[in-house]
Amino acid sequence: MEFLANIHPKIVHFPLAFLLLYPIMEFLALITKKEFYSKAANLFLFIGTIGALLAVFTGNQAYTYIKNWQTDNLNIFYSHQTFATITMWYFSGLLVLRLYLYLKKKLNQKTVFILFLLALVGSYFVYQTGNYGGELAKNVIKQSQLK
Repeated sequence: MEFLANIHPKIVHFPLAFLLLYPIMEFLALITKKEFYSKAANLFLFIGTIGALLAVFTGNQAYTYIKNWQTDNLNIFYSHQTFATITMWYFSGLLVLRLYLYLKKKLNQKTVFILFLLALVGSYFVYQTGNYGGELAKNVIKQSQLK
């Protein structure tokens, strides 16, 4: 499982990118009313959510391979893990909702606007996850250089 732990820093950028581009696709679908952007929103949300699931899984594996956690780093990790879990579940729920509305052909201006607002809220969770993850990585690297 060390392989999964080692790929965490490499794969986290994909869900970050897709989940942060998803609201843009939703916004473009809202203002242009083009089916292309609605389908792109579905695709970006789907890929981002699958990527988030993988990122959380590999992140939990990475946690088990780091020895001698300092208290400050452990607190940052718990915040990172909390926001990552919230992000994963939030976008999973949003994906189910969006696919339901899409398949039932209930996507109209009002529902797309609501989805856009929900996507913006989700972007906050993505930002916080990345922020704590970056801080944690910086601290772990600094700690390993002191040894």
